[in-house]
This record gives sequence, structure tokens and C-alpha cells, in this order.
Amino acid sequence: MADGRTKRPKGKKGALVGSGGNNRRRLQGKGPTPKAEDRVYHPAHKRKLAAEAARREQARLEKANRLRPELSLAPGHELIAGRNAVLEAVRSGIPLSRVFVSGGVASDERLGEVVRTATALGAPLFEASRTELDRMTDGAVHQGVAIEVPPYEYADVEDLVERAGKGARAGRPGLVVALDSVTDPHNLGAVMRSASAFGADGVVVPERRSAGVNATVWKVSAGAAARVPAARVPNLVAALGKLKARGYFAVGLDGRGDTAIEDISFADAPIVLVTGSEGKGLARLTRETCDAIASVPIAAELESLNAAVATGIALYQIDRLRARSQ
Repeated sequence: MADGRTKRPKGKKGALVGSGGNNRRRLQGKGPTPKAEDRVYHPAHKRKLAAEAARREQARLEKANRLRPELSLAPGHELIAGRNAVLEAVRSGIPLSRVFVSGGVASDERLGEVVRTATALGAPLFEASRTELDRMTDGAVHQGVAIEVPPYEYADVEDLVERAGKGARAGRPGLVVALDSVTDPHNLGAVMRSASAFGADGVVVPERRSAGVNATVWKVSAGAAARVPAARVPNLVAALGKLKARGYFAVGLDGRGDTAIEDISFADAPIVLVTGSEGKGLARLTRETCDAIASVPIAAELESLNAAVATGIALYQIDRLRARSQ
């Protein structure tokens, strides 16, 4: 043709001769549309990148927080942490499984006794970072040192009775403390400390609804948990009955008691001092089992005393009465 255009053959379809099929390729699609999160210009893509970064950071933190296998505690074992608590526990003869120290305190002279005792007992010494000790103690103040101790071994009520007539306690009337539904381990630790100070032969606690001897008790008792045995009984009333059958007088503590603790007339006889919880006091059956209900006189404007404080005062008064009668 004179105008130079390519002539399509008559009756034929498709691209014009000489076009190379460009027009047909232009009509073909570009494939599936990418997801919004895969399009770099889309807000969903930015959210995807942020989520991936958060997952990587979480994985990093989990790896950093994972304790080394050698720092894991055996089932039932606990940690006592803090320099004073550890020193008191070691001095009291507590059984040691392992000692953990951070590098910054390994050469501290005050902890030399701990290390020497652990070595003598064959307890291995492990170095742990402060971050690791933070995780091991659930963020408690550890001051760079902690000891692993096995589960506490409870005594029997009969053991407490036999203890009254042996050793330094020979010739002295028995003295036992029984706690009725005292659930705070700080109170139990404080009671054990007072029991040690005033010559008690042991502490009786129920198995249910009561604090047991754990790391907190060891720490609060300042080592008394190793000097004063604790008996754990399934039924406190039955345990009081056993003690009464062995000649003990059961004295319950209650702010509304009919006599002051310093006025009891049988202080020179074997006594089991029974303290109830701070809120509810003595349970009905426990109260009915007691031979006497005594009170610790306090100012009228104060409603009641903490269970551990009341027990400590009562033990002091009994100790004074016994000293006078000698």
C-alpha cells in the first residue's frame, strides 16, 4: 500500500505481519495480585515487618532468659538467698546441696565461711551471673549468693516430747508451740525464732491451711529452723490430745482469754502453747481442746497482735515464770 501500512492477509486473524506478537502479549495478564503484606508500598507490609521483628526479639529474650541446665534445681529443692540468711542457715547446720555465687562476690571474706562449709560437706560451688540469680530467685534480693537446700524433714510429735528430756533440756518441763491455721511463712519463721530463743522443744503445724517450712521460713527464722524441729500433723486437735496424754497443759492464746499469760499457775508443768490465725483466731475444736485460754494484755485502742508477736511475748512470759519458780 502506498501509505506503508502492513496489509493483513484476507481471512486471517492474529497480529499483523511484522508486529512480532507484541499486541497479543500486551493483552495477557501479569499473574495473581500479590498479597497486601507483600507489597512494599502497602501499610500491611510495614505491619508484617514489625511483627517479624517482634518475634525475633521475643526469641532473643527467651534464649537469654533460659537458665543453663546445671543451674536448674532438683524437684522439691529450694533456694535461700541473701548474705545474712545464707550465713545463718549455714551456721545452723542446714543441709546443703549446692552454693551459687556471682563473680563479683566470690572473693568476699564474709562468704568464705559458706564456701568452706560447702566444701567440707561436699556441696559443689557454682558461679552464676547476677542476672541468672535474679531469675533463679524470682527477683528476690540475693546479694550475689544463694544456697540450694533439699526439702525440709519434719519431725513427729513424739520426737518433740522426747527432746524435752534430753541434752540441755534435761530436767526442764516440756514446751511446744502449736500453730492453728497460721498461713503466712513469715509468721512461722518468726515463731520458730522465738521458740529457739526461749527454749521451746519444737513447733507443731497442720498439714492443711498452714504454712510449711520453706525458704522464706528459713530466712526469717535466722537459722532457728535448723535448731527447732517442726512436726507436721494431719489433725491438730488429735496432736494436742497426744500431748495432753503425755502430761502437757494446752494453753490457747486469745485476746479475750479469761487470764493473762503471766498469771497462769502451771508454768512449771509441760505446756503446749496454741496460737490461732491473726484473723479468725483459734478454731472452735482447737479452743475446746485447750485446758486454758490466756491473753496477752495490750492497750485498749489496739485490736489484736500479730500471731508471731503474741507467741513471742507468751513464750517470754512462760520463760520468766519458770525462772522464778526454780
